[in-house]
Amino acid sequence: MTFLLLHVDHAAAFPPALTRAEEQILLDQLAEGSEEARQKLITHNLRLVAHMTKKFYSPEREQEELISIGTLGLMKAVSTFKPEKGARFATYASRCIENEILMHYRAKKKTAGEVFFDDPLEYDKDGNALTLLDIMPDSTNLEEQVEQSMQEKQLYHYLQTKLSKREWTVIVRRYGLFGYPAQTQREVACSLDISRSYVSRIEKHALSVLRDAYEQSCGESVSCD
Repeated sequence: MTFLLLHVDHAAAFPPALTRAEEQILLDQLAEGSEEARQKLITHNLRLVAHMTKKFYSPEREQEELISIGTLGLMKAVSTFKPEKGARFATYASRCIENEILMHYRAKKKTAGEVFFDDPLEYDKDGNALTLLDIMPDSTNLEEQVEQSMQEKQLYHYLQTKLSKREWTVIVRRYGLFGYPAQTQREVACSLDISRSYVSRIEKHALSVLRDAYEQSCGESVSCD
């Protein structure tokens, strides 16, 4: 894989996709143990890897990493594909590539405590920041994320007194407070009939307001930890 990526470092330079006939010939040769056929199947499907990585929000600096990870999935697909099951190779390979990338994000989530959830990863077409929260399913709540810096009593007080009605609704729905189930930004956007990017802006501003309120209370208290 390293050899392949050293020689093909940009989507525009990826070898052309195979025709159905060419792919079938290589699959037949692969079944006979041809290593050359295996390498060609990988090389000529790197465009598929690049296409699949575009389904995931990630900054440009991480695209090469995702392509590397996706290529591992492609290599597994070449090694495990069984034509007799009736699926097209591209369909099977797409699943393998996506699964490999998802496993990467799941592993990354386990160490997510080492990063800030609201740090921008990139910006969407409207200029709004896309964060780690946007690309990962949310299974935590707000108390867990801020338990080291904000007591629960203060948090609920600030939610009630510092936020507008819409900000309160977004934060409560996003983090599963007051009996609401935690929702993704897209789910909140759908329930409020607004755009996901608008939800992102509201959430970011609301979190900033809550953080500022707590920092101010720390400045006024001699016993603040």
